Amino acid sequence: MKNNIEVLRAQHMGFCFGVKEAIDEVDRYVDMNKGQIYVLGMLVHNEFVIDRLQSKGVIFVTEEEVLSGTSPLKKGDIVIIRAHGTIQEVQRALLALEVKLIDMACIYVKSARDQVMIWEKRGYKSVFIGDKDHIEVRGITSYGIDPIIFGNLQELKDANLDRNEQWVFLFQTTYNKFVFVEINEYIVATFPNAKVVKTICGATHQRQMSIEKIAKEVDAMFIIGSEQSSNTKKLFLISQSLNDRSYWIRRPEELTEDMLENVEKIGISAGASTPESVINLIENRISELSSK
Repeated sequence: MKNNIEVLRAQHMGFCFGVKEAIDEVDRYVDMNKGQIYVLGMLVHNEFVIDRLQSKGVIFVTEEEVLSGTSPLKKGDIVIIRAHGTIQEVQRALLALEVKLIDMACIYVKSARDQVMIWEKRGYKSVFIGDKDHIEVRGITSYGIDPIIFGNLQELKDANLDRNEQWVFLFQTTYNKFVFVEINEYIVATFPNAKVVKTICGATHQRQMSIEKIAKEVDAMFIIGSEQSSNTKKLFLISQSLNDRSYWIRRPEELTEDMLENVEKIGISAGASTPESVINLIENRISELSSK
């Protein structure tokens, strides 16, 4: 299937600042050789990153292990909190163990949890828009007093919240920027006493806008990232809404010849937790298949 395929990279893609900083910090502690390094949960949602760190001896522990007392942690151990943050109860449990705690939660996650506490102290009741099962959402909302969580606009509408209440609305940092606009319009029109705090991170917005710019210009779009990555999923859904031939690729072997049929120009983007090495492998795979 010899075909000269042009590959266009989205202007903004791959590691965001917070993810890179978290990974670099783990690598730094490993290289310092100061003893066993533990990470709470998946540092970032990408199996290639996790596999590499495990090969360097990093041990990953779960929230459940910490709360149940079954983790291998002991006083003085180095524990790094992942980029998504964690729930308040787990953080307290870690402090009680007297471990050396390195909080590498993204600055946008830290800001969102601070905003929950700030606005509740002012008398507002918090509403969070995002995936209630995602650790970031669970973590941020754990700092509030009985916050209400909705996954989308329809859930918010169906709840019939008191229109005169002082609500503060916050969003998952990786929330779809375009859907946010629609929800924000509804909030402004419906709740006269509400405040909307823009907690969607800049990197998320950049990546989503970059896809919007190229998706209509190419024959097919490839969005690269783990199936566990929330922001990658949102990038894929945006791409899919703009280009019918959008593919979510986790690893090179998933890319097949039929995906390249009648394709002259391909657009590529990647989630904020996707390493450059994986992006390069996908590009090499495209080149390999198109030259057959």
